[in-house]
Amino acid sequence: MHGQEAIDIFKAGHEGPTGGHHGANLTAKKVFDAGFFWPTIYRDAHAMIKSCNTCQRQGKFSQRDEMPQNAIQVCKIFDVWGIDFMGPFPSSRGNKYIFVVVDYFSKWVEANALPTNDARVVVKFLKSLFTRFGTPRAIISDRGIYFCNDQFAKVMSKYEVTHHLSTAYHPQTSGQAEVSNRGLKHILERTVGENHASWSDKLNDALWAFHTAFKTPISDHRKLQLNELNELRDQAYENSLIYKERTKKLYDFKIKNCIFNVGDQVLLFNSHLKIFSGKLKTRWSRPFTITQVFLYGTVELSQPDGPNFKVNGHHVKHYLGGDIPSKVVPDLHTISMDKLMRGSSQAM
Repeated sequence: MHGQEAIDIFKAGHEGPTGGHHGANLTAKKVFDAGFFWPTIYRDAHAMIKSCNTCQRQGKFSQRDEMPQNAIQVCKIFDVWGIDFMGPFPSSRGNKYIFVVVDYFSKWVEANALPTNDARVVVKFLKSLFTRFGTPRAIISDRGIYFCNDQFAKVMSKYEVTHHLSTAYHPQTSGQAEVSNRGLKHILERTVGENHASWSDKLNDALWAFHTAFKTPISDHRKLQLNELNELRDQAYENSLIYKERTKKLYDFKIKNCIFNVGDQVLLFNSHLKIFSGKLKTRWSRPFTITQVFLYGTVELSQPDGPNFKVNGHHVKHYLGGDIPSKVVPDLHTISMDKLMRGSSQAM
């Protein structure tokens, strides 16, 4: 049994009325129980089910499908900041949003209640922080319109601050700000109580409680002499680098060596899709065509009815089968997971 005849038998056992779209082993066993057998039956079952359109569009991505970890190495206090908005909340003294700024090195958090979440209030608050802490080397934010505009870009250029943007649907890039947001929200929820309109009055108290809370990375040692600080900072930097390289090695060991090529067809995972209740959801959309592959796991996708856009490779997977779209980039560029891992190690 081979060729198209074997494929037809597999499709009947996998996609037929009694198929149920089971995995490769169960499908091969069902075909075997029906009286068919050939030496490569299990290998052929795995190959056929990988190209099943319905099975590819179901389920979620696993840890093995993630991209290699890219750590953000920081060596000076107030050198890299993460910024983010919380809200909208019920109006409190005209304020609906909380603007949060966190230093990636010391984990120091600044927060302010604001009436809107536009570029004007963002720039005003950041300028007040620059006068107190100095200008950082870089600022990390999401792709909100309040951070991606000409006014914000001009201020960043004026103060020579590099603005890094997280990829869409990948909040781990600005993870430190997300962690601080959860901590402040946790305190506010318990101090405000039922009087939700008083949250802006309680924000400073919540921030004070957040600053003075015991955190496991900081122990209660005596203050060190000033002439030892530079040496200790260098040692801490080296220890941090060794630790991040070790955690990266453990993390990357669990993921697959996935290779993306320009022109590949991929499905995009839609984490915000809500169509059916329960588990009857198809979270993988299109397929799209890869038009460009970048270092550190970012790929650019094309769509026939809209502009190209970038996503983290963690949110896409190869689509097998189907017609090749007419718009295929002629220059093929390949990037392997090993190259991504070497590039991310050099970036750290």
